[in-house]
Formats: sequence, C-alpha cells, structure tokens
Amino acid sequence: MNRIVTCALGVSLLVPAFARAQSQTQSGPSRQTEGDAYTRYELLAPGSAKFRIIYEVTATTPGAMYYFNPIRKGSVATDESVSDRATGKPLVFDVVSQAVATAGGVRGTDSTQTYIRVKLSHPVPADGGEARVLILKTYEDAASYFAQGDVIVFTRSLGIKRNTVVLPPGYEMISCNYPSQVIQQDDGRVAISFWNGTPAEAPLTLRARPAVGLGATKTAVPGVAARLDERAHQNRKIVYFLQQPETHAFDLYHDYTESRPGTGTYINEVRAGSTVSKPSARNLDTGEELKWEVLQGDAITRAKLGVVNVTPQSEIVVFRFPQVKTGESVRIRMFETYTDTVRYKIVGNELMWDRSFGRPANAVVLPAGWMLANSSVPGTVSEMPDGRIRLDFVNPRTDDIPVLITARKRTSK
Repeated sequence: MNRIVTCALGVSLLVPAFARAQSQTQSGPSRQTEGDAYTRYELLAPGSAKFRIIYEVTATTPGAMYYFNPIRKGSVATDESVSDRATGKPLVFDVVSQAVATAGGVRGTDSTQTYIRVKLSHPVPADGGEARVLILKTYEDAASYFAQGDVIVFTRSLGIKRNTVVLPPGYEMISCNYPSQVIQQDDGRVAISFWNGTPAEAPLTLRARPAVGLGATKTAVPGVAARLDERAHQNRKIVYFLQQPETHAFDLYHDYTESRPGTGTYINEVRAGSTVSKPSARNLDTGEELKWEVLQGDAITRAKLGVVNVTPQSEIVVFRFPQVKTGESVRIRMFETYTDTVRYKIVGNELMWDRSFGRPANAVVLPAGWMLANSSVPGTVSEMPDGRIRLDFVNPRTDDIPVLITARKRTSK
C-alpha cells in the first residue's frame, strides 16, 4: 500500500475557467485546470484525531494524461486509493516533486512542495472534456480534530467550495459557525454540509457531544426527502449566453452526472412559454457526441419515458447515452437554444432577464455591448476575455432563486 506524507486533499489549484483557452503557451505546457471539487470528511473515533477523506475532483486540462494534487506538509496519510469516477476502476498514483509537477503544468514556486500525481485512464478530451477522479484516504491531524472533555471539535479552514463533515455515530452537533445543512445519514450519523460561495476559505468550527436517540431512521413525511437532499454534493450547473435582447433568445449548456444503474436517458422539459432549438450533447468523459430528439404532446406519452402531466403543448428534449452500469457514472453536457418572450426582453431602453434558477451553480453572460445595471440576487461579476460581462450565482439552498437582471446598451463617448 502506498503511504504519503500529506494533509487533506481538499486544497486545490483554483484556475478561472477561461484559462483553459489561454493555457497553452510557447514557453511551457498547458496550465493545469480543474473543477467540481467536493470533499467529504468522515470523523472517526473521538480521541483518534483521524478522519476519512472522500475527495472528488475533475481534471479539465485538454489532452492531460496526469492530474496533480498538492500535498500539505507535516502529517501522515494512510489507506489511500485513487479511482476513475466514470468507470469505478482504480488509477495508478505516486508522489512527485514540484519540478515534476511544474513540467506537468502546475504553477508553483516552493521547491519543497510535493504532489500526488494521478495517471488518468485517458487523455482529457478537448473542447471542454473532463477526467473525473476520486481520492480516498485517512488523515490524522490533532490540530483539526480533537476532544475537550466529552465534546469533540473539528476546526479547519476549508478551501474547497463544496464540503460535508460527518460526525461519529451517536454524536449530536451542538454548534457550527458556518451556515450549513444538517442532514442525518441513513446509518444515523449526522452530517453538516455547505457550499461556500465566497472567494475566501471557510473557517469552519463545529462541536459535537454524545447523544442518545440518533439511530438510523427514515423520515416518513411525504415530500421531505427532496428538501433534505445534500446540496453541496450536487454538481449540476448551467451557463446562459444571452443573444441580443430583441431576439428573446439565449444559448445555454448544462452539465449533469448520471450514476443510476440502467439509466440511459436524460429528459429536459421545456418551460411553458419557451421554445427550444439546436439541441446537442456530448459525453464529457469521452468526448463522444450523444443522440437526441425533441418530442411534443402525444409523442411524449407514446415514448413511455415517465413524463407526467403531459399536454398538447408539452415539449421535451431527450438525450440518449449507453445505459449506466453498476459502479459507473457518466457526465454529460447538453447544449440548447431557447426563445422566451416573457422572461427575456427589452423594457424601455433596458435588457431584462427574469428567470428562476433551480441548480446550485448558475451563470448568465450578457450579450456583447451591454453593461450590467441591476442584479436582484447576489452574485459574482467578471469580464470575459471578449469583453462580455458574466454573473455567477451559487444557490446553496434546495429551492429555486428568482433572478432579475437588467442591463443597458453601451454607448460611445
């Protein structure tokens, strides 16, 4: 078994998405890029200072055959393993120096820094393809996980944006300083889960103590399960690219991971008042183009796809892929163009976008030549390389957020 001197693998190299297009330079290899990182910390026996780390990350550097993860210094990790999330098969990994990582596209100046180097099962597909990696390990850190009498404390600055911490069996949480979901697991353990939407690390501190009555139970109230779904682990995201507002049209892509064995379709139900055109899709794990079809009214019912409340006006887009096998998953990206005269239009001299978001990660790119005037929901704003303005919204809640955006046409001086 490999053993490495390390710290939590939840610290990643954060690189803006647009850097993918700018990463290849004449002076060196493509800069490593990644996304969709998620860390789950499962606290082991109180007093052991140990916790199990389950770390999901996606390598996105086009053509890359390796993924490098930085290792903090000073601690020993055990029970390590790395696997491909698409196939579930193990991946080969080792520990390398900063020089080796730099040759592989990692930017760093500390010559003593070390990295886990993961050999991917295939090169990362070009044009937005991915290689999804799962890293497992047990970590011992008495500064992060310790006991104070009968109370256990987990305190750690978490740089990854999506995190979950699971308490030992039979422990209740008595305090947590970071806004989080509290979700009891099927085996009775209590988890706290959050999505950090800020650019800074989350300075998490939580405390727990032994309790009676936290055995494995299922909530029987109808409709509750969806509200208790772990939001931080959801990795669905969507990006809207607004065309000029007089067209009422916008392009979009949305990413989705399917892991249910036997599933071979994804169904997108078109919202009432919208029309869809130009659908396409690809498997991000392989780069393979996927088949699709648009169905309306009775054709939806005849297809026996499980869509409910079908009317003559109902419209769906069906994306098809090979059925998922046990232990495997597929990551797909779907592209569509929508026209919506109600939710995207011009009012007076302003562009108006009025739409609710149900996914945890959402982005809107304004059309060329327009400047942001209003955003009803807090989001981060950035300028793209071509000058368009992009707004990113993180919704850590399980409900929809209604987003109203207005913009005005830029005028020359």
